[in-house]
Amino acid sequence: MTDGIRLRIGARVRTYDVHAIPLTEGVTETALRLMEAAADAFSDKGFHATTTRDIAGRAGLSPAGVYVHFASKEALLYSICMRGHTAARDMIVDAAASGPPTVALEAIMTNFSRWHAEQYRIGRIVQYEFGHLTPGHRESVLALRKEIDAAVRAVLAEGNARGEFQVDSIADTTLALLSLCIDVARWYQPGSKRTPEEIGATYGRLGLRLVGVT
Repeated sequence: MTDGIRLRIGARVRTYDVHAIPLTEGVTETALRLMEAAADAFSDKGFHATTTRDIAGRAGLSPAGVYVHFASKEALLYSICMRGHTAARDMIVDAAASGPPTVALEAIMTNFSRWHAEQYRIGRIVQYEFGHLTPGHRESVLALRKEIDAAVRAVLAEGNARGEFQVDSIADTTLALLSLCIDVARWYQPGSKRTPEEIGATYGRLGLRLVGVT
């Protein structure tokens, strides 16, 4: 029990800068404004109910100005989905490498749930508007989702092998763990009773309980 407590105290919980849109190096100011406007609109109204006129108005541009930077409304959604999934993948991979399985899983659950609170707009879009992408774009995003899934599965498999976890089905447990974190984006609102930091700490503990760490 003492070793388990020491491992959890040593977990690396990284604090992320909260940007409206992640991974914007090399993006023009106007394109960023359009992505931020689209993220607001998609989060508020959903993809189908949002028009390019809505997006342009929120960005302070004419509707024609959208097409200078993005070929379509779907292209804007794809850009947001790819950036959101890439940021999430990088964060999960980093957490998975942060220490032994108990440390790594707590870091994954803490960071991923907190990310979905801090980035709740992006989380809602990348998780719940994903189906509106074209088949080719969906395949690109699915490849990132598979990398996220694989990183968590590897931590669970190692935890089982080392006797730190008691997991009967790695696939089902991975799905359950990730689903817990993803659902935060659905219900979280700024000003909620629990802060993103508190949510992260709670979900970190829950994740460990699900794999038999007490």
